[in-house]
Amino acid sequence: MDRLSSGQTTCYSVEKLIDGGSNFDNSISDAVRTKLRLMRDIIEKEDPSSKIIDDATLQRFLYARELNVEKASEMFAKYRKWRQSFVPLGYIPETMICDELMKNSAYMQGFDKRGRPIAVILLGRHIPCRKTIENLKRHYVYIFDKMSASSSRGQTKFTIIADFDGWTYKNVDIRGAIAVLEILQDYYPERLGKVYLIQRPYIFWAAWKIVSPFIDKVTREKIVFVEDKHFKETLLNDIDESQLPEIYGGKLPIVKVQDCVVPNWPPVTST
Repeated sequence: MDRLSSGQTTCYSVEKLIDGGSNFDNSISDAVRTKLRLMRDIIEKEDPSSKIIDDATLQRFLYARELNVEKASEMFAKYRKWRQSFVPLGYIPETMICDELMKNSAYMQGFDKRGRPIAVILLGRHIPCRKTIENLKRHYVYIFDKMSASSSRGQTKFTIIADFDGWTYKNVDIRGAIAVLEILQDYYPERLGKVYLIQRPYIFWAAWKIVSPFIDKVTREKIVFVEDKHFKETLLNDIDESQLPEIYGGKLPIVKVQDCVVPNWPPVTST
């Protein structure tokens, strides 16, 4: 894996951009393989075009539903329907989210110690607006897709540093937060490795009380509330100093997500 240069990131993508990861788990048991075959039979019967989906992708949905074939198949069918309607090109063109990208609120650079790509989200730069909720969702789909595509072979998850520095009442967006959370949980199962919530102001807890009931158990277990006094120490537990963003005391420059270079991006075809 290319471990970055200053200014731009070059990441190795998995075999299937977005959905990819044929090496996701080659050590699965015979029981899981049997469930995968059953799941494939179900989804291909309902949607023959699903034949192009690799086993690694199906594994993510199967694990997300605790190996329940029926529930995993339903979740996958919902994902396919959403993907075909919300992302008909197979990716979100930057021309569709210019307003969001101009805020410079999302950055992507470096990898944690497990090889998961890191995104930094500066939440203090987001100003909610009812008219732009769809753009906000497209923006995060763009981020999640690009992070998924930049994962190394055998590693399909990503890490997020959610930075609340400068976050005030004008930045509170309950509706937007729930919308993005639902996309992450419903359509990107087994993608999130960890999310660090850093530099949280006092008002964060009022918003958290409203949003937290919408967070499922699996996602909740991946949330790390970073205390200010142990800020750098906590991040360094999982991120090497050479990969930690400079703005947090590390040695790596941060790069706007739209400027992060991922081979074969954007994808040529949709799945």
